[in-house]
Amino acid sequence: MSVTAGPQLTHLQALESEAIHVMREVAAELERPVLLFSGGKDSIVLLRLAEKAFRPAPFPFPLMHVDTGHNFPEVIEFRDRRVGELGERLLVASVQESIDTGRVVEESGPRASRNRLQTVTLLDAIAAHGFDAAFGGARRDEERARAKERVMSFRDDFGQWDPKSQRPELWNLYNGRIRRGEHVRVFPLSNWTELDVWEYIAQERLEVPSIYYAHEREVFERDGMLYAWRDGAQLIDGERVFAETVRYRTVGDMSCTGGVRSRATTLEEVVAEIAATTITERGETRADDRVSEAAMEDRKKAGYF
Repeated sequence: MSVTAGPQLTHLQALESEAIHVMREVAAELERPVLLFSGGKDSIVLLRLAEKAFRPAPFPFPLMHVDTGHNFPEVIEFRDRRVGELGERLLVASVQESIDTGRVVEESGPRASRNRLQTVTLLDAIAAHGFDAAFGGARRDEERARAKERVMSFRDDFGQWDPKSQRPELWNLYNGRIRRGEHVRVFPLSNWTELDVWEYIAQERLEVPSIYYAHEREVFERDGMLYAWRDGAQLIDGERVFAETVRYRTVGDMSCTGGVRSRATTLEEVVAEIAATTITERGETRADDRVSEAAMEDRKKAGYF
């Protein structure tokens, strides 16, 4: 008797299935999850996966954005519109509020950034709302410290991460047990690459903020990166503002997120551009990851995303 093999999953279907499984497991095991939504490409994919995991019911968790106050306006507009279309609840944790209340001290000078200040704002919001799990869009190909992390990354009651104390995740079995005060960061896209994300966005025809496509913008060059000019930015001697056609591979804080010269104006052109690149998105466009070899790992140990 011959056995007929069933249809094989495509690469993207397998990744999608794994991510949906993770989301449903966390919703079943943990009491108060939250999905971190910045309006960036990875969190856009998380939203689509959540739709497939839980619709037609509402999401069993709210959305939350840690807002530095220095975000790209196109991304904030997209964030609010997309949440409204979904009819879900958005919480905004404000770095400016953390500064105003004395929880953090704002940096000064031309290289000042609010990116590192997000950690305290995030931990405060998790504690204030009693969240015991937070979905994030981090991937292992972003930066070398990410590769040490499990799909479920456990944090102690201070919000800190110990890379030596992570739990094994064999056969897609996840142990979500935590003690009071602890929480877990969950990364359903751990096994995805930047190219996978863009191919999935193209496959699903998902809308993304306009800054992901090539557009002309006023920028200035610093340390080999093109930063968007904004009110309040300070130039260093020799720097000047000029117009350039750029797009952004990631949509972090404007003070530390660089653009790349590009002519890609469609999803297909972006996919082709990403397929040809040999530099990770954070390595090419995030100044805060260039501070030291262990910059990301140090921030993650302190409670960063």
